[in-house]
Amino acid sequence: MYSCLLVAHSFCRWLVLAALFLSVARSFYGWRSGSAFTVADNGMRRWTAAIVHIQLVLGLGLYSVSPLVRYFYEHFKEAVHERELRFFGMEHITVMLLAAAVITIGSLKAKRQLSGTGKFRTMAVWFGIGLLLILSSIPWSFSPLTSRPSFRVFWS
Repeated sequence: MYSCLLVAHSFCRWLVLAALFLSVARSFYGWRSGSAFTVADNGMRRWTAAIVHIQLVLGLGLYSVSPLVRYFYEHFKEAVHERELRFFGMEHITVMLLAAAVITIGSLKAKRQLSGTGKFRTMAVWFGIGLLLILSSIPWSFSPLTSRPSFRVFWS
């Protein structure tokens, strides 16, 4: 179960990033150009939030079965001083929960805006903040602090 969740969570990260980059770019363009907020734009808002929520559920499932997280809580006093254990046991989940909350709030606020410009502006700001939070807390393969492979597979 752990390896399946790990691969799914790793794969879904790319869907989240793609959806957020597209949503932020389209929202910023629509906001600056004064474009009409279309059905496709609303669909992008909804699908982006849905993909983020799917990733959140996968992440929470992974968090509940992770041996790293289990070790972190069983040996908290020592583990909190180890960068990798603290990152996965505390920092990653905190920032990602915050990012999901920001994106959800942004989606709901955009939905309630009356003008297309207001919808685009709200999405650009809230989804942009969520994207920055997510980018800051992904264990990138090139990170000197805590790194993981960019693409996980079932075999290795």
